[in-house]
Amino acid sequence: MNVQVFIEFLLYVGNVLFLLFVVVPYYWLKSLYHILNPSQPKSVKGEIVLITGTGHGIGKELALMYAANGATVVGWDINESNNEETMRHLKSLGFSLVYAYKCDVSNRKDVLEVAKKVLRDVGEVTILINNAGIMPTHSFLDHTPEEIDRIIRINVFAHFWTLEAFLPAMKKNNHGHVVCLSSMAGLLGLNNLVPYCASKYAVRGLMEGLEEEFRRIPNNRVHFTTICPFMVDTGLCKRPDIRFQYFNKVLKQSDVAKEIFKAQVTNQRLVKLPPEIGIIFTLIPFWPREALYYFRDTFTTELLSDLY
Repeated sequence: MNVQVFIEFLLYVGNVLFLLFVVVPYYWLKSLYHILNPSQPKSVKGEIVLITGTGHGIGKELALMYAANGATVVGWDINESNNEETMRHLKSLGFSLVYAYKCDVSNRKDVLEVAKKVLRDVGEVTILINNAGIMPTHSFLDHTPEEIDRIIRINVFAHFWTLEAFLPAMKKNNHGHVVCLSSMAGLLGLNNLVPYCASKYAVRGLMEGLEEEFRRIPNNRVHFTTICPFMVDTGLCKRPDIRFQYFNKVLKQSDVAKEIFKAQVTNQRLVKLPPEIGIIFTLIPFWPREALYYFRDTFTTELLSDLY
């Protein structure tokens, strides 16, 4: 071993030891301190929040929450009548700064054209919440090519097109927040959800990569939050098969919306809902494969096929 290689070896070992015994414990303690002494949530008053999928479900709940907290709400949905109804409801509650736009988020041309209308009518979007998604639930071999293509276009490509439309202004102004809905299915492969799992893994990877890129920008003030919920009562989970229903309840969309809002205003990076199941999903990669099979077979929590 020559001198240069030996020095590099010592530096490598020294940095590893410093990481394990100094850096990691320090930041664990710092994280614990912030948990015990949380910072004040930031205000969304005056922000322009664009939410996809506001015609129903979590998107509709989020629109109400942001409007109630003083934000200007821009709702996108391919279902024009449902979306208009959401905004009429908000206006009936006294929230006037709400706007509805019909948009097919899977279509890049449509996204960019509607984004120009939003800029002209409302202003620059400062909070983007990519919520729209679809979830066919049946075995991989029962999915048609057209269905798989639609899942990827809506659940994945739509994120790229909305980011293309709104992220440049956030970067230019050094101000903004992007929230994307992944899923517990973006943390663990699940039965009857193969293409959906692939799409939600992709969203998580997209957000982690973006966060790393922007982390390297000096004094960056653009934030990224990924949400990974368990089953939610939005209508997408048509046939849930849950053995211990008292402990593994289907989440209420209003509760999920509250947690998303909380995560955004406190700049959380990755949120798993509910937290107790999130902890289990975090630990699963460290289990022996046979233990994972036992867990899945004993604590059945999945979706049955929607074709039968």
